[in-house]
Amino acid sequence: MSFYQNIIPNQLAQATVTTSTATVYTVPTATRTIIKDINITAGSSISVTIYFVPSGGTAGTGNIFLNTVPVNTGSSYFHWVGTQILPAGSTIQVVATGTGGNIFISGGEAT
Repeated sequence: MSFYQNIIPNQLAQATVTTSTATVYTVPTATRTIIKDINITAGSSISVTIYFVPSGGTAGTGNIFLNTVPVNTGSSYFHWVGTQILPAGSTIQVVATGTGGNIFISGGEAT
């Protein structure tokens, strides 16, 4: 029996970032998620921290993926491209230093 052979491209998250840490995506049961692209937009200067949190864990220094990424007035945009794999039950959590930002995460879900 082969697992994780069926990969479905998907927009994984589209959310407003706030000054409170919030979960924007949870990896479904019996699934691995492939993160390929993260875009952050903002109308004013903010910094954003993204956590990849293991199942049952909490956001903290041990699971920061991107730490206080600046999204500055004028550019109003941050873009990350790469590959990260998250196992079932993991979450993506986000917090910003201000309001007015949005995050968009794309990738695939493998079952």
